[in-house]
Formats: sequence, C-alpha cells, structure tokens
Amino acid sequence: MDVHIFLGSSTDMPVAEKAAAALKEFSVSHKIDIASAHRNPQLLEKLVKESDAKVFIGIAGLSAALPGTIASKTIKPVIGVPVNVKLEGLDALLSTMQLPSGIPVATVGIDNGKNAALLAIEILALENKALAQKLQDARQKK
Repeated sequence: MDVHIFLGSSTDMPVAEKAAAALKEFSVSHKIDIASAHRNPQLLEKLVKESDAKVFIGIAGLSAALPGTIASKTIKPVIGVPVNVKLEGLDALLSTMQLPSGIPVATVGIDNGKNAALLAIEILALENKALAQKLQDARQKK
C-alpha cells in the first residue's frame, strides 16, 4: 500500500472519498481507517506502526490532533486535512499547522482531500518515474 488515510470520525468520509478518488485516478494503492487520536489512540498507534504505507493522510476537524499524532508515531510523510466542523474549519486548520518543532505535518486547505492525495502522489513520484510522468501528463491536460 502506498497511502494510508486516517479519519478522526466517520463524518469525515466525504473528504476521504475525494482523496481516494484522486488516488484511484492515478492507480495509487490506498486504505482508509477510522481511528481517532482522542477516542482510540491505542488503535491509531497500532495501525500506524503496522502500516506499510509510504505516506499518511490524516483527516480531522475540531482540535484536529490526528495528523500530529500520526506524525509523532512515524518518520514517514504525513499530510493533514483540516475539516470544517466548527469555526469554518479555522480551528482545525490552525491545529494541523501549528505543531511543535520536530513533528512536521504538511497541511492542505480545509476539506481539500483531493490536494492531500495529489501531494501524496507527488511524494511517491519522487521515486516512481512512471507515476511522475502520469502526474505531469495530467497537469498538462488541464
């Protein structure tokens, strides 16, 4: 598997579906799991440590601790997607962006699962020339 997508809640599934559609378009293998950083941190830690994914995407709203928690458990790239639950998603955006030094998380726009997937594809394309070419071709068509 190339990309492992985590949701803080099943209500975040519409955002995850946008990410999954973009990954599917580029034939990038992926998996979606629901594991809240607050409600089931032991499950989240187990899933992250056992995952063979090359890139993680964490999708969460409100305090949006999920991407940072994932990043604290791995040295692989983590992309955070803040979700608009309250405060127009600003609370989640700031939580995802403002992590302590040493725990980096790339952050995309609020509810922008597609951009998270495209960033994951760009990361994977660094070592996959066929994927890089497919991404380049897709960009030239637009």
